[in-house]
Amino acid sequence: MFLQKILESYPISEDYLLEILLDIDKQKENHYISKEEITLISNHLGIKESHVCSVVSFYTLLSTNPRGKYIIQICKDVPCYLNDDFNVLKTVENELNIRVNDTTRNQKFTLEYTACIGCCDEAPAIRINNITYTNLTKDKVVNIISDYKEGKHD
Repeated sequence: MFLQKILESYPISEDYLLEILLDIDKQKENHYISKEEITLISNHLGIKESHVCSVVSFYTLLSTNPRGKYIIQICKDVPCYLNDDFNVLKTVENELNIRVNDTTRNQKFTLEYTACIGCCDEAPAIRINNITYTNLTKDKVVNIISDYKEGKHD
């Protein structure tokens, strides 16, 4: 089981909880931490399940709900908001025919808000999985989404 291999690759210490969770998320196409995995992690590290759940719920990179192959995160902090002349969110919603916190029917895309992604000087910005796109225009967003739809990032 992939989870056991991940757990065995880290020392048994709560200090590694976030790294373990990120590794699990990275290895699963639907990018989420299941209830069963939370139980196994808490037992392995000797910590409460509620603590594992609180870490998962704190970080926008993690989720307890299945998500699409590509997680599109829209920065909702002030610099991105102020520099968003064309409305990044509406453009993505229109291109994928979904709303925030939805996943496309083919399970390929999930759209989410996120806190600052650290590119305030290049706002507006979005992150798709671990790739950040900055200085966005409507055409750039349409082209980025089109590339993902066409499988250019598979």
